[in-house]
Amino acid sequence: MEPDCILHNARIATNGVPSFAEALAIKDGKISAVGSADEILRQRGPATSVIDAKGRTVIPGLNDSHMHPIRGGLNYNMELRWDGVPSLADALRMLKQQAARTPAPQWVRVVGGWTEFQFEERRMPTLDEINAAAPETPVFVLHLYDRALLNAAALRAVGYTKDTPAPPAGEIQCDRQGNPTGLLIAKPNATILYATLAKGPKLSHEDQMNSTRLFMRELNRFGITSVVDAGGGYQNYPDDYAVVRELHERGELTVRMAYNLFTQKPKQELGDFQSWTRMTKPGAGDDFYRMNGGGEMLVYSAADFEDFLEPRPEMPDSMEAELKSVVRHLAENRWPFRLHTTYDETITRALNVYEEVNREVPFKGLHWFFDHCETISDRNIERVKALGGGIAIQNRMAFQGEYFVDRYGATQAQRTPPIRRMIEAGVPVGAGTDATRVSSYNPFVALYWLITGKTVGGTSLYPESNRFDRAQALRLYTVGSSWFSSEDGKKGSLLPGQLADLSVLSADYFSIPEEQIKSLESVLTIVGGRVVFAAAEFERLGPPPLPVSPDWSPVKTYGGYARMDQHHAHARPQPGHLLHDLGEKAHTWVHGKSGLWSLGCECFAF
Repeated sequence: MEPDCILHNARIATNGVPSFAEALAIKDGKISAVGSADEILRQRGPATSVIDAKGRTVIPGLNDSHMHPIRGGLNYNMELRWDGVPSLADALRMLKQQAARTPAPQWVRVVGGWTEFQFEERRMPTLDEINAAAPETPVFVLHLYDRALLNAAALRAVGYTKDTPAPPAGEIQCDRQGNPTGLLIAKPNATILYATLAKGPKLSHEDQMNSTRLFMRELNRFGITSVVDAGGGYQNYPDDYAVVRELHERGELTVRMAYNLFTQKPKQELGDFQSWTRMTKPGAGDDFYRMNGGGEMLVYSAADFEDFLEPRPEMPDSMEAELKSVVRHLAENRWPFRLHTTYDETITRALNVYEEVNREVPFKGLHWFFDHCETISDRNIERVKALGGGIAIQNRMAFQGEYFVDRYGATQAQRTPPIRRMIEAGVPVGAGTDATRVSSYNPFVALYWLITGKTVGGTSLYPESNRFDRAQALRLYTVGSSWFSSEDGKKGSLLPGQLADLSVLSADYFSIPEEQIKSLESVLTIVGGRVVFAAAEFERLGPPPLPVSPDWSPVKTYGGYARMDQHHAHARPQPGHLLHDLGEKAHTWVHGKSGLWSLGCECFAF
């Protein structure tokens, strides 16, 4: 049978044997053959499309085992992304410009994906700066899990005054006269931050459709072809899944999504899962859109949200009984489940429950797992292994590592999380980001963190013993992540029989200097044998550009993750230049205190 497509003249990392190949063939959305250029090209027929990869490096499609793309897609067109912006001056300039074009009653939202340590100034914006940039348009700026900054217009929009009662979880900071300053603080969790964000206007259904498509196109720009959606606060099933479900029915998904169901009702969690187990089941759907199980919120009493500016939260005494009722129900119904756990103390208590349930309802063969596990102990890693569980790790420390070091010390940070130990113990491990409200969705920032052990701000966290070579890190982001949607053996490698999901990279991931890894992008992304994103010399192969709606959307002006040419007029170059080839054009990059950015880089349209 002749292939539908052949990709040749490439350095293809297969994640298998052989480690690298020159060409591959695709038939019916799957890899049909991998080998030398001569042997693969001999298979072509009259209808076979042939793509010359121009000697570029090809990797399996990246698979984020923990992010929030369904919620992120619904909101993407409303958000001003500071991901990758090199200076606070640039960020505030973008904020001011966006406030001027945003019509009432809409807000300007900066929601996650950034840290002050990425900025040349190495500091947060002040409330005075935000109010000066946007005196009339409501502005909400979310910083990790710990705080949000609202300008005066946003305080008026949400109705916070000196008479507003103190929230049950969190703090509305007030001045000496009792008036809110605009600073919201997460104590002991982020409820006040997300509850306030939820007060803002939403996009129309059609704009949400456009927003979700654009967000998937943005993920494709970074070579992401699969994600496991971890649910999220204010993401209600099935209502908030209507947009992605409709796009799936129309054949317009460009990222494969396996989704988990996240309970929304404290003290009523079991009722949620009892209802959902009657409505659906794991595996319902297909290779593009499928139900994956329960979590990452199973019960609110077990949610130890990480905020390293605050002491570790103690879980309430009710945790075990509430968690047991939900986990037993899920195990009885053979639902895989995941649980958000940052601290070893929470993990210990959760494992006590899991072991008790397992004695009554065996977990064997159930793809259950913990998320995050920054401070998990060796003993608890062994307990996870004994129960057949996995651990999904994310690069949250790349954004909060400096805070962790300040509170717990550099020695503890060296194994936070202890990924090498997890792998040595034989526990399935998959990589991801936890985007979009904490870490950025850029997978190459996460890969850079795994390889170098450094934060976005350049702080070295890990010794060599807890870092990975490039091939190992790539496997965590591909083969490793496939286990977490019960799709191991189906995707993650470029081998015959596996899904034809791949990315052609802007530079050679395996040989470029480490600092350039976080600047990588895809120039050609293929999902199921179909081109979903193309740039540089492959641009003609790509789908047509998508319009952006509504017209005032920040995405229309700035896109998502910072395209460095947006900032070149404001960059202050430091000594030392490096020529970095991104295709047909040479781009001059300059070293700055917070990384690399481009002077005169070409911007590829959606």
